[in-house]
Amino acid sequence: MSHTAMQVIYEDNHLLAVSKPAGLATMGLSDGRETLLTIAKDYIKQRYNKPGNVYLGVVSRLDAPVTGVVLLARTSKSARRLTEQFRGRSVDKTYWAIVEGLIDPPQAECSDWIAQDKRHRRMWIVGPSVAGAKQARLEYRRLGTLKKHTSFLEIKLHTGRKHQIRLQLADREYPILGDRKYGSQRPWPTGIALHANRLEIIHPVKGTPLQLEAPLPKAWIDFGVNP
Repeated sequence: MSHTAMQVIYEDNHLLAVSKPAGLATMGLSDGRETLLTIAKDYIKQRYNKPGNVYLGVVSRLDAPVTGVVLLARTSKSARRLTEQFRGRSVDKTYWAIVEGLIDPPQAECSDWIAQDKRHRRMWIVGPSVAGAKQARLEYRRLGTLKKHTSFLEIKLHTGRKHQIRLQLADREYPILGDRKYGSQRPWPTGIALHANRLEIIHPVKGTPLQLEAPLPKAWIDFGVNP
């Protein structure tokens, strides 16, 4: 896979924001397989003719089947400041999803306690007293209905838990198209129909607001999404 596997959205001396394609892990594969991080490091190395190891800190990550904005820091100072923004929940995270069924109510806030099942590599909704349980909060609103009895949603993420959007929607019987892990019976061309559309941050050095937006994958346009 080459640099064309990712699209650069924003780039300066402090940040690199890219649009991740479906099927590519953000980071963490130990067997030499390519990840978004290894491709991005190679891109920086070639573009700026940097010898040796390139520093890139992953500030936001996406599950392999999910598309959209991933933010990387080009310096440790930027990484630290951005991580503080994410921890302090001052980052505005907007996702788009296509789910099975006509979602009702058309707008709601979802709040659950979720815990990880490492053996099956998935998350479950649990009671708040379960060991390791963390609160997961999001808001959604239906932007429209699409063919094949589906809903097009905008999601504002208030916490950043693993598989959070996938689990919370599936638990309400509106699984994301293509997400077999969480009960979807419907196919999706590549990955699943979940897209990290927009990240709004404060630039870690300039201190100015920065809006990072990923283009919509072709599969969405082919399905009838016209935002």
